Amino acid sequence: MSWIPLMGFSLAVFFLFVFLFNKFVGYMKKEQNLQIESFKDMLIDKDNPVGLTGDELEKLKQHQQEAQRHLNDVISKIPVIQKDGRFQIDQEAIRQRRAAAQADETSRTVENGTV
Repeated sequence: MSWIPLMGFSLAVFFLFVFLFNKFVGYMKKEQNLQIESFKDMLIDKDNPVGLTGDELEKLKQHQQEAQRHLNDVISKIPVIQKDGRFQIDQEAIRQRRAAAQADETSRTVENGTV
């Protein structure tokens, strides 16, 4: 027996199963009132990898922008110096800030009369 009739028969059986499966899925969707998402809807979007709704995505983006701004503010307040080609925290500047803050706090308590 040649492989061509065997291939034709197997393709016919395959397409018969695909047809029957399609009819079955259509019947089940109609019977159970189901909606099946397409593969295009399920593809990962680079802006929305989690699959959030539009409002949730906008809230998340806004929250991330606020967190990024806050992080930039905090990082910009840390004094750094470049030593040996690397950035390091400037311990002397931190000590000076702490001393100034303690002096300011002491002067406020003296002004308020709570020594």
